[in-house]
Amino acid sequence: MRLIFLGTSSSVPTIERNLSSIAILRGEELLLFDAGEGTQRQMLKAGIGFNRKTKIFITHFHGDHVIGLLGILQTMAMLNRDKPLDIYGPRGIAGFINYNSNYLKFELTYQVRIHGVKEGIVVKEKDYVVKACPAEHSVRDYAYLLEESDRPGVFYPERALELGVPKGVLWSKLQDGESINLGDKMITPHQVLGPKKPGRKIGISGDTRPNPRLSKFFSKADVIIFDSTYGQEYEDKAKDRLHSTAVEAAHVARDAGANLLILTHFSARYSDTSELVSQALKVHPNVMAASDLSVVDVPYRDSYD
Repeated sequence: MRLIFLGTSSSVPTIERNLSSIAILRGEELLLFDAGEGTQRQMLKAGIGFNRKTKIFITHFHGDHVIGLLGILQTMAMLNRDKPLDIYGPRGIAGFINYNSNYLKFELTYQVRIHGVKEGIVVKEKDYVVKACPAEHSVRDYAYLLEESDRPGVFYPERALELGVPKGVLWSKLQDGESINLGDKMITPHQVLGPKKPGRKIGISGDTRPNPRLSKFFSKADVIIFDSTYGQEYEDKAKDRLHSTAVEAAHVARDAGANLLILTHFSARYSDTSELVSQALKVHPNVMAASDLSVVDVPYRDSYD
């Protein structure tokens, strides 16, 4: 799994930073969270491409998170995309897309499937889910959690042989977590596999105030990407504008038991984010600041410890 930060600025772009967008690559699939203005150009710079299996998740309807969506749709059509595109967002997402597509007379070459988001599971695939949780902002806003399924534990061939399972396709099925029938008996994966291994969990806050609900939602995440618009010196401004400081983001990550906190969505006043990281490190031991086109690879954990 690879995280690519396409835009890390809040409200307005800067010379160094595009507006909000985060790409998560899982094999050949792209999960894109928010699409601020200029996201499609950042996708080109990152070498992501426009014809892979894609799901787009919008946290809320502020321009710095959604205006770039229309350009992505049109560019995909101009490049003759032929795969369906799934878009998820708060109530009103269908009207936003349909109105603008009609007004701008998009000639789409692919199917767009639009999904309104409510709290809970919004995507359920074979090996992962995406969940939504209401965030605390000035408009309807959702935080998202990408949660992979558990992986099968270590396969013990000697156990399989003791149970009479011949080497070959039946071993593969057991390793994939499938039970098999062998004569008049059923062999289950737990008979030949060690303890399951955890999948990865990535939390994305969107714009929000910190709150215990998000700490619970992001519990034990490998990575939390959190609104860090301000340094602690602007705590009152963060409260007034319903954003978070880097320190507040660190408290959420600490309370969630997250491994890594990545700060993003920086006010244009910060050309250097190192002080924000320093502030957050006083609360959580593993913190980094995202920068445009930075890449973070997320490894698997071997256990839940």
